[in-house]
Amino acid sequence: MTIENMVKEITTDEQFSTLSKTKELDLSYTFRKTRFRVNVYVTQKSMAISLRLIPKKIKTLEELMLPSSLRKIVEYKFGLVLVTGQTGQGKSTTLASLINEINLKYSKHIITIEDPIEYVYSKGGHSIISQRELGTDTLSWKNALRAVLREDPNVVLVGEMRDFDTIQTVLTIAETGHLVFSTLHTSSAPETISRIIDIFSPNQQNQIRTQLSSVLRVIISQRLVPKANNLGRIPALEILFNTSSISSLIRDGKTYMIKNTLQTAEEKGMIIFEKYLLKLYQQGFITRDTALSYALRPELIRKLI
Repeated sequence: MTIENMVKEITTDEQFSTLSKTKELDLSYTFRKTRFRVNVYVTQKSMAISLRLIPKKIKTLEELMLPSSLRKIVEYKFGLVLVTGQTGQGKSTTLASLINEINLKYSKHIITIEDPIEYVYSKGGHSIISQRELGTDTLSWKNALRAVLREDPNVVLVGEMRDFDTIQTVLTIAETGHLVFSTLHTSSAPETISRIIDIFSPNQQNQIRTQLSSVLRVIISQRLVPKANNLGRIPALEILFNTSSISSLIRDGKTYMIKNTLQTAEEKGMIIFEKYLLKLYQQGFITRDTALSYALRPELIRKLI
């Protein structure tokens, strides 16, 4: 079977038509109860396909080896929760664990807007979950985000804050009393805050700083690093909770000072990425070389070690 015939087998007529026009396509596919995230693209006039296996079971925070301080996130009633990191660093898995925790503990209406849908949530929870896939259940991010406030959600998951319109709408949804989860392709908490603010024009940035300082709840910046035994990877995190001092720094445009706060606020559940790497090294989960090579701030990790 050729790649093109394989693609025809796993796509609808509408999806294949879209692929023919755009030369790339994201979709989810289920085969014998096994789910895949699929990307189809054209290379040198031939089709190619990339498939990523989506685990059947949504793991708990403990099973993912994530810190217990993240558990309080599911208790939030409103605000913005961001999980950031490069592609393939487990952002969707962490988000799925948090959303499923809400599903299992509380009676909420959860709406997800994804491209494509990855994890499918259990129907055995207490919540009503509406999962909407771009291209299948909605024609555009803009339409889905505009309509979501009319769909009576308590919790909204937006797969990615990918552009100006998405970021602006996500901030508004969080500001109107909803708990919003989303992702960005940034490596650290300070970089995430700067990225959000810098996407707006200079005359809007003061207003956005004020808005972000009010709605932000937590930023989890995540990387998967190889274990010392070479059997898999383990998450290393930078965690920023929006305390009153952090809120003031965001509002006053002093993002550069957040790194200092992260280094001294572990009692509040916050931690800078290099200290998290140091803990993993001290506990024997990763090697010294891994800690050094994955650090965002090499001079800091050398000093700590």
